[in-house]
Amino acid sequence: MTDRKTEVLVTGGAGYIGSVLTELLLSRGMRVTVLDSFRYGQNSLLNLCADDGLTVVRGDCRDEELMRRLLKGKHAVVPLAALVGAPLCDRDKVGAETINRDAVRLICRLAAPEQKILFPVTNSGYGIGEKGKFCTEDSPLKPISLYGRTKVEAERAVLERGNAITFRLATAFGASPRMRMDLLVNDFVYRAVTDRAVVVFEGHFKRNYIHVRDIARVFLHGLENFDAMKNRPYNVGLEDANLSKIELCEVIRRVLPNFVHHEAAIGEDPDKRDYIVSNARILSTGFKPEWGLERGVRELVKAYAILGQVNPYANV
Repeated sequence: MTDRKTEVLVTGGAGYIGSVLTELLLSRGMRVTVLDSFRYGQNSLLNLCADDGLTVVRGDCRDEELMRRLLKGKHAVVPLAALVGAPLCDRDKVGAETINRDAVRLICRLAAPEQKILFPVTNSGYGIGEKGKFCTEDSPLKPISLYGRTKVEAERAVLERGNAITFRLATAFGASPRMRMDLLVNDFVYRAVTDRAVVVFEGHFKRNYIHVRDIARVFLHGLENFDAMKNRPYNVGLEDANLSKIELCEVIRRVLPNFVHHEAAIGEDPDKRDYIVSNARILSTGFKPEWGLERGVRELVKAYAILGQVNPYANV
């Protein structure tokens, strides 16, 4: 049950996922406090400032006194604040560990037992899966990047603390008020629109995908069905989108027929993840994604018509 009496704290609430989630929660009548460092100078919440249910705090999720104050009276916490992606974490190893892991452990320590935690994890924690075998929530976690490792360690803390749900998110795509054009689908569509071509490294590597609006919806779903879902991890992705990079290019070409891709014979992707994922557990709770890849590509084409060819919208 969610209404205006439901108070939610969202750290990183002005980010790629957070700005979409904050708008959705407010539209459902909840009161939302966003904590964000605004490190990228984003203005992604400006259109929400007229909503009396929104409180915005500029600060650091590692600040213990600030977190203690902000947690008071909240029914649920969504810790989205993170250094997202393998390249960014490799560039700032201290930040990766203190923000992605230690700040989440801080929430686990400070939150009252009855306060709910809904935490996003990357399903890159599965690392390199067995060929032809789906990764389920019971599969071993073998992160191959610092980013994956910090998120897996944070998830362990959240589930051990209890009264929590974790979502192991597939690779996100789609337009957001705080756009990210460095995500795989978003990047490939940007190149298809601007250059009509892309060079693909290790094009056979597979991963799963999920639209940013469906990510926001799964957090709402978790809040509304918390007691039935709590204390378990859930893979969140598209069942029909366990695709290689080459297969992704073919989806994009259905929308942009002039797009061509070339698979490089040498060179490698810094993000080595390669796996296929089962999303059966989250589907069994009644959640169903609304955004397929092709619909997301069409959305991105419109977004890039607005943004043009300047690309400041990346984490690295």
